[in-house]
Amino acid sequence: MVWSDEFNYKGSPDSSKWTYDYGFIANNEKQYYTNNLNNARVENGHLIIEAHKEKIANKDFKSEALKNKSGIKYSAEIDTAQYTSARIKTEGLASWKYGRIEVKAKLPKGVGLWPAIWMLGENRKQVGWPESGEIDIMEHVGFNPDSIFGTIHTKAYNHTINTERGKKVFIEKPYHSFHVFALEWTPEKMDFILDDVVYNHIENEHKTTAEWPFDQKFHLILNVAVGGMLGGKKGIDNSVFPQQMVVDYVRVFQKI
Repeated sequence: MVWSDEFNYKGSPDSSKWTYDYGFIANNEKQYYTNNLNNARVENGHLIIEAHKEKIANKDFKSEALKNKSGIKYSAEIDTAQYTSARIKTEGLASWKYGRIEVKAKLPKGVGLWPAIWMLGENRKQVGWPESGEIDIMEHVGFNPDSIFGTIHTKAYNHTINTERGKKVFIEKPYHSFHVFALEWTPEKMDFILDDVVYNHIENEHKTTAEWPFDQKFHLILNVAVGGMLGGKKGIDNSVFPQQMVVDYVRVFQKI
């Protein structure tokens, strides 16, 4: 094991391991990401990422820098958010090329919720998305409570052109009990794993970085989104809030 957080402490997520995204980020999602303890905290041996139905002023309202950015300009057009949540990440602190990434978690419940355990290439700020690659170890949408998805996005394979390479698998009541979501990643393939069962196997075709940008380091992201292009397809059930993704541990293994 080369990296882990067992969450055996109390308070904010360990700042030597995790940092935050703030505000409205992407996908026309409705939550405003904060670093508040009611949205991200560690207690009773678990990381809690909690989405709330509450108003918060948008610091990016009327931002000139964001008004002309495709995909995110909506974040300059909303003066007050109606939901809060958290998105924490290891970017700039820890990243990995190949190995097994394993997260034991219990998911939130309710239409409109969109929790995810995923990874982005460390070079995203230089080359952009989807060229940097994206690995969705686990995505779940509240309107489809008995499924999770494991997916890759690349320049050749991504959701904006309906070519993403993903599969879904049945999961029984993921909001009642913990499950282990894992990725096993080598130079030759990726396996997406639920409770030790591989449900999506993707092989390196050895073409170009448009198909396989995964020979570089990626950082990990944990978040709970509300609404958005995928999570909000069936609306948002405001009666379910607050809702939590509860994480027991995050572990990264590499062969030495």
